[in-house]
Amino acid sequence: MTILRGIKWPYVLIALLAAAAAAVGLLRPQSVTAPTSAAAKKKPGATERIKQNPPPKLFTDAEIATIGKDAAAQRKKADALFAQWKATHGTARDDKAFAVWAAKQVPAAPPATRRTAELRQVQQLARTRTPAGTKAATWLELNGKKDIWKLYLHDQRELIPAQQGEAEKLQLKSALKLAKTISDQLAAKDEQPAPFVLDPSLRPEKHIKPGAKGPYSYPSRHAARSAAAVTFLSALSPHRAADYEWMRAEVLYSRLYMAGHVTDDLTAGTLLGDLIGDYELAVNGH
Repeated sequence: MTILRGIKWPYVLIALLAAAAAAVGLLRPQSVTAPTSAAAKKKPGATERIKQNPPPKLFTDAEIATIGKDAAAQRKKADALFAQWKATHGTARDDKAFAVWAAKQVPAAPPATRRTAELRQVQQLARTRTPAGTKAATWLELNGKKDIWKLYLHDQRELIPAQQGEAEKLQLKSALKLAKTISDQLAAKDEQPAPFVLDPSLRPEKHIKPGAKGPYSYPSRHAARSAAAVTFLSALSPHRAADYEWMRAEVLYSRLYMAGHVTDDLTAGTLLGDLIGDYELAVNGH
Protein backbone atom coordinates (compact mmCIF):
# COMPACT_ATOMS: atom_id res chain seq x y z
CA MET A 1 0.00 0.00 0.00
CA THR A 2 1.35 3.46 -0.86
CA ILE A 3 0.60 6.56 1.16
CA LEU A 4 0.36 9.72 -0.94
CA ARG A 5 2.11 12.70 0.59
CA GLY A 6 -0.90 14.94 0.14
CA ILE A 7 -3.24 12.73 2.14
CA LYS A 8 -3.11 13.42 5.86
CA TRP A 9 -4.01 11.41 8.91
CA PRO A 10 -6.43 10.29 10.21
CA TYR A 11 -7.72 9.27 6.78
CA VAL A 12 -4.49 7.50 5.86
CA LEU A 13 -4.32 5.75 9.19
CA ILE A 14 -7.89 4.58 8.97
CA ALA A 15 -7.14 3.05 5.58
CA LEU A 16 -3.99 1.43 6.93
CA LEU A 17 -5.82 0.03 9.90
CA ALA A 18 -8.54 -1.45 7.74
CA ALA A 19 -5.97 -3.21 5.57
CA ALA A 20 -3.89 -4.32 8.52
CA ALA A 21 -6.91 -5.52 10.44
CA ALA A 22 -8.08 -7.57 7.51
CA ALA A 23 -4.63 -9.06 7.13
CA VAL A 24 -4.30 -10.15 10.73
CA GLY A 25 -7.89 -11.23 11.15
CA LEU A 26 -9.06 -8.36 13.31
CA LEU A 27 -12.14 -7.81 11.17
CA ARG A 28 -14.30 -10.82 11.98
CA PRO A 29 -17.99 -11.46 11.34
CA GLN A 30 -20.01 -10.65 14.43
CA SER A 31 -21.30 -14.20 14.53
CA VAL A 32 -17.82 -15.61 15.14
CA THR A 33 -17.06 -16.18 18.79
CA ALA A 34 -13.71 -14.82 19.91
CA PRO A 35 -11.29 -17.54 21.00
CA THR A 36 -10.56 -17.98 24.67
CA SER A 37 -7.04 -19.31 24.20
CA ALA A 38 -3.95 -17.78 25.78
CA ALA A 39 -3.18 -16.10 22.45
CA ALA A 40 -6.46 -14.21 22.63
CA LYS A 41 -5.48 -12.79 26.03
CA LYS A 42 -2.24 -11.25 24.77
CA LYS A 43 -1.87 -7.51 25.05
CA PRO A 44 -3.02 -5.73 21.89
CA GLY A 45 -0.31 -4.78 19.43
CA ALA A 46 0.38 -1.38 17.89
CA THR A 47 -2.21 -1.85 15.14
CA GLU A 48 -4.98 -2.74 17.58
CA ARG A 49 -4.04 0.00 20.05
CA ILE A 50 -4.23 2.70 17.39
CA LYS A 51 -7.41 1.18 16.01
CA GLN A 52 -8.93 1.52 19.47
CA ASN A 53 -7.59 5.08 19.81
CA PRO A 54 -7.49 6.58 16.29
CA PRO A 55 -5.73 9.90 15.70
CA PRO A 56 -7.54 13.20 15.96
CA LYS A 57 -6.83 16.03 13.53
CA LEU A 58 -3.09 16.66 13.77
CA PHE A 59 -1.06 19.86 13.43
CA THR A 60 -0.83 21.75 10.14
CA ASP A 61 2.21 21.70 7.88
CA ALA A 62 2.83 25.35 8.72
CA GLU A 63 2.95 24.63 12.45
CA ILE A 64 5.46 21.78 12.15
CA ALA A 65 7.62 23.23 9.36
CA THR A 66 10.39 24.72 11.52
CA ILE A 67 10.88 21.71 13.76
CA GLY A 68 10.81 19.49 10.68
CA LYS A 69 13.64 21.46 9.08
CA ASP A 70 15.65 21.37 12.31
CA ALA A 71 15.31 17.58 12.43
CA ALA A 72 16.21 17.12 8.77
CA ALA A 73 19.37 19.19 9.27
CA GLN A 74 20.78 16.51 11.58
CA ARG A 75 20.78 13.88 8.83
CA LYS A 76 24.05 14.85 7.08
CA LYS A 77 25.78 15.39 10.39
CA ALA A 78 24.76 11.95 11.61
CA ASP A 79 25.81 10.25 8.37
CA ALA A 80 29.26 11.85 8.53
CA LEU A 81 29.72 10.81 12.15
CA PHE A 82 28.54 7.27 11.51
CA ALA A 83 31.01 6.93 8.64
CA GLN A 84 33.74 7.36 11.27
CA TRP A 85 32.27 4.57 13.39
CA LYS A 86 31.91 2.29 10.41
CA ALA A 87 35.50 2.93 9.25
CA THR A 88 36.76 1.76 12.63
CA HIS A 89 34.28 -0.96 13.57
CA GLY A 90 32.88 -2.17 10.28
CA THR A 91 29.37 -3.58 10.30
CA ALA A 92 29.66 -6.04 13.16
CA ARG A 93 27.03 -5.63 15.87
CA ASP A 94 28.41 -4.38 19.16
CA ASP A 95 25.59 -2.58 20.89
CA LYS A 96 27.55 -1.88 24.06
CA ALA A 97 30.48 -0.23 22.29
CA PHE A 98 28.18 1.63 19.91
CA ALA A 99 26.08 2.99 22.77
CA VAL A 100 29.18 4.43 24.45
CA TRP A 101 30.37 5.95 21.18
CA ALA A 102 26.96 7.35 20.17
CA ALA A 103 26.48 9.01 23.55
CA LYS A 104 29.75 10.86 23.05
CA GLN A 105 28.55 12.27 19.72
CA VAL A 106 25.61 14.06 21.34
CA PRO A 107 26.56 17.67 22.14
CA ALA A 108 26.86 18.67 25.76
CA ALA A 109 23.69 20.06 27.30
CA PRO A 110 23.29 23.77 26.48
CA PRO A 111 24.12 26.43 29.09
CA ALA A 112 21.47 27.68 31.48
CA THR A 113 21.09 30.99 29.62
CA ARG A 114 20.17 29.22 26.39
CA ARG A 115 17.80 26.87 28.14
CA THR A 116 16.09 29.81 29.81
CA ALA A 117 15.57 31.44 26.43
CA GLU A 118 14.15 28.23 24.99
CA LEU A 119 11.88 27.85 28.01
CA ARG A 120 10.39 31.27 27.21
CA GLN A 121 9.64 30.03 23.70
CA VAL A 122 7.81 27.01 25.13
CA GLN A 123 5.89 29.25 27.53
CA GLN A 124 4.85 31.48 24.64
CA LEU A 125 3.68 28.47 22.63
CA ALA A 126 1.72 27.17 25.62
CA ARG A 127 -0.31 30.37 25.67
CA THR A 128 -1.60 29.55 22.18
CA ARG A 129 -2.87 26.07 23.06
CA THR A 130 -6.34 25.05 21.97
CA PRO A 131 -8.41 22.00 22.96
CA ALA A 132 -7.85 20.55 19.48
CA GLY A 133 -4.11 21.13 19.68
CA THR A 134 -3.91 19.59 23.12
CA LYS A 135 -5.83 16.57 21.90
CA ALA A 136 -3.47 16.13 18.95
CA ALA A 137 -0.37 16.56 21.09
CA THR A 138 -1.62 14.12 23.70
CA TRP A 139 -2.26 11.47 21.05
CA LEU A 140 1.18 12.01 19.50
CA GLU A 141 2.88 11.91 22.89
CA LEU A 142 1.29 8.53 23.59
CA ASN A 143 1.71 6.90 20.19
CA GLY A 144 4.85 8.62 18.95
CA LYS A 145 7.10 6.52 21.17
CA LYS A 146 6.70 3.27 19.24
CA ASP A 147 3.25 2.45 17.89
CA ILE A 148 3.19 4.86 14.93
CA TRP A 149 6.47 3.48 13.63
CA LYS A 150 5.44 -0.12 14.15
CA LEU A 151 2.24 0.54 12.23
CA TYR A 152 4.15 2.07 9.31
CA LEU A 153 6.38 -1.00 9.16
CA HIS A 154 3.38 -3.33 9.43
CA ASP A 155 1.92 -1.70 6.34
CA GLN A 156 5.10 -2.42 4.39
CA ARG A 157 5.33 -5.99 5.68
CA GLU A 158 2.15 -6.83 3.79
CA LEU A 159 4.13 -6.48 0.55
CA ILE A 160 7.22 -8.57 1.29
CA PRO A 161 8.01 -12.22 2.17
CA ALA A 162 7.00 -13.13 5.71
CA GLN A 163 10.52 -14.05 6.81
CA GLN A 164 11.91 -10.73 5.65
CA GLY A 165 9.06 -8.86 7.28
CA GLU A 166 9.62 -10.57 10.62
CA ALA A 167 13.33 -9.78 10.49
CA GLU A 168 12.68 -6.09 9.79
CA LYS A 169 10.16 -5.99 12.64
CA LEU A 170 12.84 -7.19 15.05
CA GLN A 171 15.36 -4.73 13.62
CA LEU A 172 13.02 -1.79 14.15
CA LYS A 173 12.32 -3.00 17.67
CA SER A 174 16.06 -3.13 18.32
CA ALA A 175 16.54 0.43 17.05
CA LEU A 176 13.70 1.78 19.21
CA LYS A 177 15.03 -0.01 22.28
CA LEU A 178 18.57 1.27 21.74
CA ALA A 179 17.25 4.82 21.31
CA LYS A 180 15.45 4.61 24.64
CA THR A 181 18.44 3.12 26.43
CA ILE A 182 21.00 5.69 25.29
CA SER A 183 18.72 8.72 25.62
CA ASP A 184 17.73 7.65 29.15
CA GLN A 185 21.38 7.26 30.13
CA LEU A 186 22.27 10.70 28.79
CA ALA A 187 19.25 12.32 30.42
CA ALA A 188 20.24 10.86 33.81
CA LYS A 189 23.79 12.16 33.35
CA ASP A 190 22.97 15.68 32.12
CA GLU A 191 20.03 16.24 34.50
CA GLN A 192 18.27 18.91 32.44
CA PRO A 193 14.77 19.38 33.91
CA ALA A 194 11.86 19.25 31.51
CA PRO A 195 10.15 22.60 30.85
CA PHE A 196 7.10 21.59 32.88
CA VAL A 197 9.41 20.94 35.84
CA LEU A 198 10.96 24.40 35.57
CA ASP A 199 7.47 25.89 35.20
CA PRO A 200 4.82 23.55 36.67
CA SER A 201 2.04 25.79 35.34
CA LEU A 202 2.82 24.44 31.86
CA ARG A 203 1.50 20.99 32.81
CA PRO A 204 -0.44 21.28 36.08
CA GLU A 205 -1.82 17.76 35.63
CA LYS A 206 1.72 16.42 36.19
CA HIS A 207 1.54 17.51 39.86
CA ILE A 208 5.21 18.44 40.09
CA LYS A 209 6.29 18.94 43.69
CA PRO A 210 8.18 22.13 44.62
CA GLY A 211 11.93 21.59 44.33
CA ALA A 212 11.61 18.56 42.04
CA LYS A 213 14.58 17.99 39.72
CA GLY A 214 13.19 15.49 37.22
CA PRO A 215 11.93 14.21 34.86
CA TYR A 216 14.96 15.11 32.76
CA SER A 217 14.58 15.95 29.10
CA TYR A 218 17.97 16.22 27.34
CA PRO A 219 18.04 14.53 24.90
CA SER A 220 14.45 13.77 23.98
CA ARG A 221 13.52 10.08 23.99
CA HIS A 222 10.65 10.74 21.59
CA ALA A 223 13.04 12.46 19.19
CA ALA A 224 15.63 9.69 19.40
CA ARG A 225 13.07 6.97 18.75
CA SER A 226 11.39 8.89 15.95
CA ALA A 227 14.67 9.64 14.19
CA ALA A 228 15.88 6.06 14.51
CA ALA A 229 12.60 4.83 13.04
CA VAL A 230 12.56 7.38 10.21
CA THR A 231 16.17 6.59 9.22
CA PHE A 232 15.47 2.87 9.26
CA LEU A 233 12.08 2.96 7.53
CA SER A 234 13.23 5.44 4.88
CA ALA A 235 16.02 3.10 3.83
CA LEU A 236 13.52 0.27 3.42
CA SER A 237 10.97 2.39 1.56
CA PRO A 238 12.61 5.53 0.12
CA HIS A 239 9.43 6.49 -1.74
CA ARG A 240 7.71 7.01 1.61
CA ALA A 241 10.47 8.98 3.32
CA ALA A 242 8.50 12.22 3.14
CA ASP A 243 5.59 10.60 4.99
CA TYR A 244 7.88 9.38 7.75
CA GLU A 245 9.59 12.77 8.05
CA TRP A 246 6.21 14.50 8.24
CA MET A 247 5.09 12.25 11.08
CA ARG A 248 8.39 12.78 12.91
CA ALA A 249 7.81 16.55 12.74
CA GLU A 250 4.31 16.02 14.16
CA VAL A 251 5.71 14.05 17.09
CA LEU A 252 8.48 16.57 17.79
CA TYR A 253 6.17 19.56 17.64
CA SER A 254 3.84 17.87 20.09
CA ARG A 255 6.67 17.72 22.61
CA LEU A 256 7.20 21.48 22.37
CA TYR A 257 3.47 22.13 22.43
CA MET A 258 2.97 20.23 25.67
CA ALA A 259 6.18 21.52 27.29
CA GLY A 260 7.89 18.16 27.46
CA HIS A 261 11.01 19.53 25.78
CA VAL A 262 12.77 22.60 24.46
CA THR A 263 14.20 22.71 20.94
CA ASP A 264 17.74 21.65 21.91
CA ASP A 265 16.36 18.50 23.53
CA LEU A 266 14.72 17.56 20.25
CA THR A 267 17.74 18.38 18.08
CA ALA A 268 20.07 16.31 20.25
CA GLY A 269 17.61 13.42 20.32
CA THR A 270 17.24 13.52 16.56
CA LEU A 271 21.00 13.34 16.01
CA LEU A 272 21.22 10.38 18.37
CA GLY A 273 18.32 8.62 16.67
CA ASP A 274 19.80 9.16 13.21
CA LEU A 275 23.03 7.53 14.38
CA ILE A 276 21.11 4.59 15.78
CA GLY A 277 19.14 4.19 12.56
CA ASP A 278 22.38 4.18 10.55
CA TYR A 279 23.84 1.59 12.91
CA GLU A 280 20.84 -0.73 12.71
CA LEU A 281 20.84 -0.54 8.91
CA ALA A 282 24.56 -1.26 8.71
CA VAL A 283 24.66 -4.26 11.03
CA ASN A 284 21.74 -5.83 9.19
CA GLY A 285 23.21 -5.34 5.74
CA HIS A 286 20.69 -2.83 4.41
